[in-house]
Amino acid sequence: MRFDRRSGVFLHLTSLPGPHGIGDLGEGARAFVDWLAAGEQSSWQFCPLGPTASVHGDSPYQAYSAFAGNPLLVSLDRLVDAGYLDASAADTAPGSGTDSTPEFSPHHVDYDHVREYKLPRLRDAAERFHADAADPEAFEDFCERESDWLDDYTLFMALRTRHDGSWTSWPAPIRGRDPDALAAAREDLADEVAYRKFVQFTFDRQWRDLRAYADERGVDLVGDLPIYVALDSADVWANPEVFDLTDDLDPAAVAGVPPNPGDDGQRWGNPVYDWETLRDEGYEWWLARIERLLELVDVTRIDHFKGFDEYWAIPADADSPAAGEWRDAPGHDFFETVEAQVGELPFIVEDLGFVDQSLVDLRDRFGFPEMRVPHYADWCREGDRYQPMHYPENSVGYTSTHDTNTIVGYYESLPPRQRDCLEYNIGADGSEIHWSMIEAVWRSDAVLAFTTVQDVLGLGEDARFNTPGTATGNWTWRCTAAAFDDDLAERLARLTDENIRN
Repeated sequence: MRFDRRSGVFLHLTSLPGPHGIGDLGEGARAFVDWLAAGEQSSWQFCPLGPTASVHGDSPYQAYSAFAGNPLLVSLDRLVDAGYLDASAADTAPGSGTDSTPEFSPHHVDYDHVREYKLPRLRDAAERFHADAADPEAFEDFCERESDWLDDYTLFMALRTRHDGSWTSWPAPIRGRDPDALAAAREDLADEVAYRKFVQFTFDRQWRDLRAYADERGVDLVGDLPIYVALDSADVWANPEVFDLTDDLDPAAVAGVPPNPGDDGQRWGNPVYDWETLRDEGYEWWLARIERLLELVDVTRIDHFKGFDEYWAIPADADSPAAGEWRDAPGHDFFETVEAQVGELPFIVEDLGFVDQSLVDLRDRFGFPEMRVPHYADWCREGDRYQPMHYPENSVGYTSTHDTNTIVGYYESLPPRQRDCLEYNIGADGSEIHWSMIEAVWRSDAVLAFTTVQDVLGLGEDARFNTPGTATGNWTWRCTAAAFDDDLAERLARLTDENIRN
C-alpha cells in the first residue's frame, strides 16, 4: 500500500484527559480528534488496545487478549448517555475526592485505583443492560459476529476470576480444555461470561463511534500489532497448537533478542509460535487477528517486524538471552497469504535493531515504510541514517516514540559535542529544541511524519511514557485538556501546511 504524504501525533488512549482516572472513549478522545483536525493532522497513533494486567505493569504489550478491548477504556459517561448507568455513578472529576467518589490524578494513571472505581460500575451497567433487555438485537449480532474470539476470551476471564491466577495453574481439565469441563464452566459462570460480553460489546460500540467521529474530521487511526502475545492470555489458552508448547502446555521456548555490544539482550518471556503448524493451517489465527484489528483502525504499525523474518528463541528453562538461537519465520509466505486475504496491506513496520539484508528484502518486497527515530542518530557522523535529513521517502519519521525519551529529555541527556552537532545538523539553537525537531522531521522526505503530545508540549524526561526493560513506572503519563491548546494546534498546522501539504 502506498501512502499519501501526511503527518500525525502519538497519544495512547490511557493518556487522554478524563474524569475517572484514565483516558477513555468519551469526550477527551473527541477533544483530541478535534485538536488534531485543527492542527491539520491526518493521523492519530496509539499503543495496542487490549485488556492489560496489573501483574505485567499494565503494559499494553502484555494483554489478556489480542482481540479484546481494554475495559478500563470504556467511557462511563457514554454509558450514562446510553441509559445503562445512573449519572450519579459516574459523577466525579479529577481532584474532587469525596466520600462517594475518589480523587484521581489528572497527570498519572493509578491502574489499581481506576479498577476499584470503574469495574463495579461496569458490572452495574451490565446488570441493567441484561435486566432491561436493552438493544438485544445489536448485542446478539455482536456476539455472533465476534464469537470466534469472544466466546473463548470471556470464558477465559471468567475462569481467571474464579481461579484467581494464570491458566497455567488451573485444574488440568480446564487447563487442557476438556470439552465436558468447558461446557460445565460455561453453565456455571454464565453470569460472569455475560458481563464480560457486555463490556466487549460496549467497547466495540464506543470505539466504532469514535472511529466514525475521527473519519468525519479526516483523521486516520493508527493501531499497533505486537508480534507476540502474553503467555497468560486467552490466545494461548484457546489456541495452544499455534504456539511452541510442551505436551504439558508449558512454553518450550520464549521470545527475546540476543545480546548486542554493550547489552545482555532481553528475555521477554512470551511463547514463540509454531510457524509450521500455522503455515499448515493457512495462518488462520493470524488472519483473524489482523482482520479484527483492521476493523478498528485504518493503519497498523507492526511491532518487532524482524520476528516475521527470523526470531530469537530462548529455551524456556534458560535465564540468559544468550542461550537462544535464530530460527526462520515464514515472512514472505506469511505476508503473501495476508495480502491475498485482506488486499492492500496498510502496514508500517518497526524495524529498529537487527536490520540485516533478509529483513530489508522482506520489508521492501511489500513496500512497508520503515521507522526512523532521531534518538538513535550519531549527530557528528555525516550521513547517519537516523538524522531527519536522511530519512528516505518510504519511511515513517518520528520525533520520539512511546519507547524513547521525549525530545527535550533526550536533548538534555546528550554529551555536549553530540548536542552541538545536532543543533548544527537541523539548524537549531536549542531554545525550542522540540519544535526544531518537529520541523526537521516534517521537512524530511518521510512519507509519514509523527510527533508526540509530550514533544508538542516541550516536556522533559519526567513525561516519558515507557522505558523498555523496566517493570514499573511505565504507561501512566496523562495530559490534561489544557494540552489541546489552540495556539499549539495553529503552530502545528503552519508547519504542516509549509512542509507536508505543499
